[in-house]
Amino acid sequence: MRDSTATQRRIRALVRDVTGSEPAEGAPTDEALMVGLGAGELEALEGLYDRYSSLVFSVAVRVLNDRQLAEDVTQEVFLRLWRRPGSYDPERSRFRSWLMSVTRNRSIDERRRVVRRLRLEEREDDAAPDPPGPERFHDPQLEAELAEDRRAVREALTRLPPPQREVIELAYFGGLTQVEIAALTREPLGTVKTRIRLGIQKLRVALVDLRGEHDVKSAEG
Repeated sequence: MRDSTATQRRIRALVRDVTGSEPAEGAPTDEALMVGLGAGELEALEGLYDRYSSLVFSVAVRVLNDRQLAEDVTQEVFLRLWRRPGSYDPERSRFRSWLMSVTRNRSIDERRRVVRRLRLEEREDDAAPDPPGPERFHDPQLEAELAEDRRAVREALTRLPPPQREVIELAYFGGLTQVEIAALTREPLGTVKTRIRLGIQKLRVALVDLRGEHDVKSAEG
């Protein structure tokens, strides 16, 4: 009995660490809180912060490997929510998947900013020219192809069933492990693994179909 209780406590701690808090039964949904946020209700922002701040911070730490920077990014993410609640479209994805994507993108931007600053400081300390790096080259065609690939992936994701789309977004855009996704979504680990596997299979098919549609339109144009 004692071992069972200890195990339950560890599971609850994992859930709290991943989700930030365990929403009470009957608590407003994420979508309801976003509606309140759109109406300028500070309580809605506080509710979302209590629910997801730990998860946002966890994702930011993984990308940045710096707790102070991760705290700054966490504050910026929720400040963006307050200022631009309309940037979330419930028709495209679930709120937490979207929030993880926003967090990861903002964290990557911050990491790039830090790297640029460090390189600038190194140049000031060393007058010798640096060897050309990948960022020195500009290939418009390559950038256009990458932009098209990103657009195709986003569109293909919209063709997946919502449960499969959510776990893929959490894994690949949020950077969460399968165990963490299971804790966050409160689904069995086996279910999460199956949804990711089936989702990737369908995503590949959708991408092939989209590329075929694009080729047909290009030929017609």
